[in-house]
Amino acid sequence: MSIIHTSRLRLQALKHDDLLIWHRQGREELEKHLGLIPSSWQIEPFFEAETLEALEHFWIPMAQIFPWDFAWYSNWEIILEEENRSIGGIGYSGLPDDNGCTMVGYFIDMPYRNKGYASEALQGLIDWAKQDTALIQILADTPIDNISSGKVLEKNSFQQFGEIEEVEHIETILVRHWKLNISR
Repeated sequence: MSIIHTSRLRLQALKHDDLLIWHRQGREELEKHLGLIPSSWQIEPFFEAETLEALEHFWIPMAQIFPWDFAWYSNWEIILEEENRSIGGIGYSGLPDDNGCTMVGYFIDMPYRNKGYASEALQGLIDWAKQDTALIQILADTPIDNISSGKVLEKNSFQQFGEIEEVEHIETILVRHWKLNISR
């Protein structure tokens, strides 16, 4: 089981079987399966759509294809230890590619935002990923109007390197590109 502990959080990578429970039976059944207090995430429709798309079209198939490296391809539940409750998700787009790059994404449940949880979770996941010596750079994209997400990346030493209009689900948004060069 892939678990990361930080000062306030536990990050738990979901295995293929966990992802199937979520997909077939719903979040509440997944949380019960993980021994968590069920939470009804309050997230924007954009993040909900992105999460459900990733669940069905990326996490489930990739965790099955890469059972030994599933944690690079899956959602990591962000669990607030003091409540034993999932407050969001974080994860990579896969193992570092031939250039040593991967991409990270994350979200936090609305009632738990602006408390430093995303920054703490991201730092924990970066520290975990640094164990792979092939990792040279982590990339991230944020909607340009998502100031809080940019601050999370800045706190973790990411640097901006460009902006572009992208079609995400059903809307066109201006996205800011970020990168973190890994030093050891």
